Amino acid sequence: MNKIIVGLAERSYPIWIGQEIYADLGLALNEVNFPNKVAVVTNPTVGDLYCNQVVDELVQSGRQVDVIRLPDGEEYKTIATLEEIFDVLIDRHFDRYCGLLALGGGVIGDIAGFAAAAYLRGIPFAQVPTTLLSQVDSSVGGKTGVNHPRGKNLIGAFYQPRHVHIDVKVLRTLSQREYASGLAEVVKYGIIRDQGFFEWLEKHRQQLAERSADALIHAVMMSCQIKANVVENDEKEQGLRALLNLGHTFGHAVETLAGYGVVKHGEAVAIGMVMAARISHRLDLCTTEQLDRIIDLLTYFELPVTPPDFSVADYLAVMQRDKKVKDGIVRVVLNHGIGSADLHQVDGLDKYLKDLLT
Repeated sequence: MNKIIVGLAERSYPIWIGQEIYADLGLALNEVNFPNKVAVVTNPTVGDLYCNQVVDELVQSGRQVDVIRLPDGEEYKTIATLEEIFDVLIDRHFDRYCGLLALGGGVIGDIAGFAAAAYLRGIPFAQVPTTLLSQVDSSVGGKTGVNHPRGKNLIGAFYQPRHVHIDVKVLRTLSQREYASGLAEVVKYGIIRDQGFFEWLEKHRQQLAERSADALIHAVMMSCQIKANVVENDEKEQGLRALLNLGHTFGHAVETLAGYGVVKHGEAVAIGMVMAARISHRLDLCTTEQLDRIIDLLTYFELPVTPPDFSVADYLAVMQRDKKVKDGIVRVVLNHGIGSADLHQVDGLDKYLKDLLT
């Protein structure tokens, strides 16, 4: 068992990371005084695999449990799905002394977290992420929300969980494509904050590709620790936390233009990180050797590195709605070599994109 604390004063919370630790879920929730009446929010895919075990653990810890099953897929991360959660909570008389538990990937975690933030102006929630991407990214840091047809995650709230419970054993049931999608976010942490971690990923790429438990626990722990350190210093994304969005400005545009769910989030982030690295290379912020290492590692993990064929105008139109836009100016995170990054206003961004997309 590995434990990390996200230090946010009275809103601090633990992250438990290990293998076969669902048996400790009730204990973990007791330690943070989680409510006794709980709604588990999940989807059919995850629910069929793990819901019974999680519900049994919650019941054994003395809790009353309801289950809310939502449709599976990014295309259901909408206000309409959010209302389905509210309908169940209201029908089953959930009050402010109840809680939500998100059992699933990033879509479930984001929707359940936003529902918890909004229902009765805020009830406790916990994250039990079941994909690598959600374990290392969306379950940590308190970003919750839903998509809008015009852009990803445009509607949401910062709302921290009470507890995050990460069991790497569940990653064995992920499809290869879903697993690779999570590795994109793992690679991101090395690029933006920790050159040594990036080098560790290069050295242990085979173990990670084979889903070795020891390698996964270390990779997840390092990713969560890096994100926790950033969130502790910039919870509401006023500066430093924007660096976690390396590859996301262009990546979100890829997701939006392709149609939600067609290109997976991690795949889009991988494409976006390579686009950012190529711009960094043009600006002499990144050497050819560093650019090649980034592309090589992402390619090894079977991630795409070439953008879909949409026009520069289409990409820029979506990027203009990115949350990092300030005074109408698109700002992007660019890597400075490997292990460092910064937020940039790139003069002539449209020209760079035109050059790189043709």
